[in-house]
Amino acid sequence: MGRGDMRRRDLVSRSRRAARWLQPGLVVKRWVLTSGLGLMIALLGAAVWADFKPIYWTIETLTWLLAQLTQVLPRGITGPLVLLLGAALVIWGQSRSFGSIQRALAPEKGTVLVDALVAQRRLNRGPNIVAIGGGTGLSTLLSGLKRYSGNITAIVTVADDGGSSGVLRRELGVQPPGDIRNCLAALAREEPLLTRLFQYRFQAGSGLEGHSFGNLFLSALTAITGSLESAITASSRVLAVQGQVVPATNADVRLWAELENGDRIEGESAIGHASSPIVRLGCIPERPPALPRAIEAIAHADLIVLGPGSLYTSLLPNLLVPELVAAIRQSRAPRLYICNLMTQPGETDGLDVEGHLRAIEAQLATLGVDQRLFDAVLAQEELSPSPLVEAYRRRGAEPVECDTHRLTSEGYEVMLAPMQGSRPGATLRHDSKSVALAVMRFYRQHQRRTN
Repeated sequence: MGRGDMRRRDLVSRSRRAARWLQPGLVVKRWVLTSGLGLMIALLGAAVWADFKPIYWTIETLTWLLAQLTQVLPRGITGPLVLLLGAALVIWGQSRSFGSIQRALAPEKGTVLVDALVAQRRLNRGPNIVAIGGGTGLSTLLSGLKRYSGNITAIVTVADDGGSSGVLRRELGVQPPGDIRNCLAALAREEPLLTRLFQYRFQAGSGLEGHSFGNLFLSALTAITGSLESAITASSRVLAVQGQVVPATNADVRLWAELENGDRIEGESAIGHASSPIVRLGCIPERPPALPRAIEAIAHADLIVLGPGSLYTSLLPNLLVPELVAAIRQSRAPRLYICNLMTQPGETDGLDVEGHLRAIEAQLATLGVDQRLFDAVLAQEELSPSPLVEAYRRRGAEPVECDTHRLTSEGYEVMLAPMQGSRPGATLRHDSKSVALAVMRFYRQHQRRTN
């Protein structure tokens, strides 16, 4: 490509970018016009103060200048030339001004200011989405949804008692920060380096090995501010989080489960390796209170999503908070359950999509709720045979099968999608872009039906 072609492409790109400033909703043109109007009024006030003499002098000067110009060139040429010169000066001045603002606000970012404003306007107009869950499933969903809306609330379980979170919980008496840390990182808009720092896990060091920097950061902020909720708010400002992350409860919740063989086990980490099917889940203390921000978010939600994630250790613990369940029941927003791709050995062995839904309904029945909270389900399309699927089978996991006709006959709305993504990886997990695209497709379909 020659230099001439490159210059033409650059000129076309700049012209298009300049035209984008004329789009409605950027909240830029109105203030530029307001500034121009204010300048004219200020000049008029100065002229009135000076007994209108500056206005007379300006008119006489312009009359003489225009007379001189029209003597050199005809009026039909002079007018368009002067008009183009003025327009060029305005465009040049505004582009340099906005360029200076861009360099001051984000000197190392390549995003053009007008593109950033257009993207932010689109996100601000996105639906109010409440995503409920925990573990890596929720953070995966959030990292995809933030492409479609800036109005996201993540309601996160705080029942984790394993790994770094469990150690901090036992030794410092704080609520487990691990799942919350993952959600904050997923919704962060700040520099990738800062997000990587938040997710960094120490590989050595007495007392530090196994801990992530974000967990230590949140634990320290909890001690300083007095509550995990305040620590999350402060961390959200540091990471420029798009939306908000809210714990399901501020109580020190500990899970217990009753098994089919009559045993009772305690602790989230133990429940994930149950030796017999789980028949009932509970927590200590019973009926923990919900945070007001979580209730408010559900009340204003346009879409409520549960999952994906471990059924008994990431999703159902949120439904042990009666106030959250009551708020979801009262909401008129569409409610969608996202099912896992594979069963989890020791937790959901042998469960298909209907089995997952029955477990949710059985858990709600323990709270006296006989109404379906989630009557729409998003499930994975049938997975093709592959070495990766066989590797999971050897470890005791199976694809979660979905009997679409049976669920539809029972009144469920079923949506199938390829949520594992188009590129095969080393694990069978939800792909953030694919699952978010499927969720937004469900939301738009629901909007078309109701409008």
